[in-house]
This record gives sequence, structure tokens and C-alpha cells, in this order.
Amino acid sequence: MNQNIQDIEFKNAQGKTVTLKSYPAKAYLIVNVASKCGLTPQYEALQKIYQKYQSRGLEIIGFPANEFLSQEPGTNEEIQNFCSMNYNVTFPIQSKIVVKGVGQHPLYKNLTELKKEAVKNADAKFENLLKKEGLLSGASHDIQWNFEKFLLNSRGEIIERFYPDITPDDSRVISQIEKLLI
Repeated sequence: MNQNIQDIEFKNAQGKTVTLKSYPAKAYLIVNVASKCGLTPQYEALQKIYQKYQSRGLEIIGFPANEFLSQEPGTNEEIQNFCSMNYNVTFPIQSKIVVKGVGQHPLYKNLTELKKEAVKNADAKFENLLKKEGLLSGASHDIQWNFEKFLLNSRGEIIERFYPDITPDDSRVISQIEKLLI
């Protein structure tokens, strides 16, 4: 886990090996995404903040993952088409990876071990729903569901982690992004 997050390799949607350095930015919002989740409409908010802040140095990077009730069953091409056709996504969506459990990608292993706690809503409504349905598993620092977000600075240092039900346009997310874009 001593590897710099910016140097960890992953595959883009075309299967080419890249790193975060392939997307120079002042701030990175890394999100594990899925197309068949109740939180999938967050793509719309992600795209809006990307349009608003990309020219100032924000890069949003989506990582499709299928660990939560198989809510991302598509191929890389199907995922790209879904994002484009349904949400007009222009931020980069990478090749599908494993974000939790056996085969966890090194990027997510580093992210979750370096930032173990996520900012959560005070009412814990979504977390309680996951508990009630028996859908929380693994260690407390593991990714809990689709659309968990990590905000990193230009050096790849984790500034904050946000629980899945905190939307990308939540003031807690936006205020942290704006601080990094100064």
C-alpha cells in the first residue's frame, strides 16, 4: 500500500492501461458507479458538476463495479452507451473493476485503507436501509454500495470520502471541490 495512488494502473473504457496521471487535474472525484441501482440518477448530478467545474480543474472518474446485487451487469461497451444515452456523460468511465472483496482492484484497496471513514448523512437513512435488508458486508472501511465517492487533491491525496447517498451536488461535496480548485 505504499504505492502513490496516482501511479496505480487501471484500464480505460478502450482497454488501454492508464493512471490518474493520465487525467491531470486539481481535484479528482472517484466514484464506483452502476447502471441498475436506485442511486444511478446520481450520474445526472455528476455530469452537471463536471460541466461546471471541469474547466477549473475537476476530473470525475467513474469505475463501474458489479459487487452490489449485480447492479452493473453490462459489458464496458454497454456501460459507455448507457451513460452516454441516458445521462449524456462526458467524464471518463473506465473499464469495470472490483471495488470490494475477492479481486479488489489495488486503487480501491488503497482508497479504502487510506480513508476508512466516509462522511454520512446524520439520519443514516440509507445505511439503516442497507442494514435492515442485510446488504452491508465486509469490514467497516469497505465500499458499502454503489456511488461512494472519494475526493482527491492534485497529488492524489484523499481529502474526503462520501457515503453513497450523499449526492455529488451536496454542499459538503461542492464546498470541498471548490477549495481544491482555487
